[in-house]
Amino acid sequence: MANRRAVVTGASSGIGATTVRALRSSGWDVVGVARREDRLSALAAETGASAIACDLTNPDAVDALIAELEKSGPVHALVQVAGGARGTDRVEDASIEDWQWMFDANVLATQRLVAGLLPSLRRAAAADGHADTIFVTSTAAQTAYAGGAGYNAAKAAEAMLVRVLRQELNGEPIRVVEVAPGMVHTEEFTLNRLGGDAVAAEAVYSGVEAPLLADDVADVIRYALESPGHVNLDLITMRPVAQSAQHLLARGPLRVRSSID
Repeated sequence: MANRRAVVTGASSGIGATTVRALRSSGWDVVGVARREDRLSALAAETGASAIACDLTNPDAVDALIAELEKSGPVHALVQVAGGARGTDRVEDASIEDWQWMFDANVLATQRLVAGLLPSLRRAAAADGHADTIFVTSTAAQTAYAGGAGYNAAKAAEAMLVRVLRQELNGEPIRVVEVAPGMVHTEEFTLNRLGGDAVAAEAVYSGVEAPLLADDVADVIRYALESPGHVNLDLITMRPVAQSAQHLLARGPLRVRSSID
């Protein structure tokens, strides 16, 4: 893997940061991308990854990111983790500002990255046999739930972008993989969604035995990247065992039922 380079977005925390660590441990060259330069610098010092600070909702900043990546070497994989949710409002009460941010962060940022990095990915695929794109969406893209409309819509739009991209790249040796996690307990996702209310954020996970962790998602991303180049894992939906469906979550210890239950 020493000559393969991955760009990982959302790298300042959570799934993105953990993916940087996982890929570095496998020998990938990694460029971590996120807004918070201080966190990126700490991650780079820890892992040996490179770091580029960039607000992916800013078109000029993305143009500068692409230019810097073009100068610094080939890109064999894009791992688009950046995004997020804001608010749990009903449709009738929704904050347009929150919805705008969710579409900018989850959909338009993804389109900008794909458009900007495809030339480099194509060159890498021509030289090395294949290149990869991996997009972390959500089970929120698959199932609606009350209070989730803005995030449901944004992630569904991102998922459709990914599926169309796979069709548009048909015939090219560029894999397009979607990873759709359910409940993942990270330090910031729910906290940010709930406006910084730490008590409410922890209550979301209360009593849930073994929610997914960022490491679980990073392991799946690494597996998808390191699987044989002719294998495309179109859609990987992953949930904790305690979450049988988007709306069906067990709280309390998991246990085997007796025959009389």
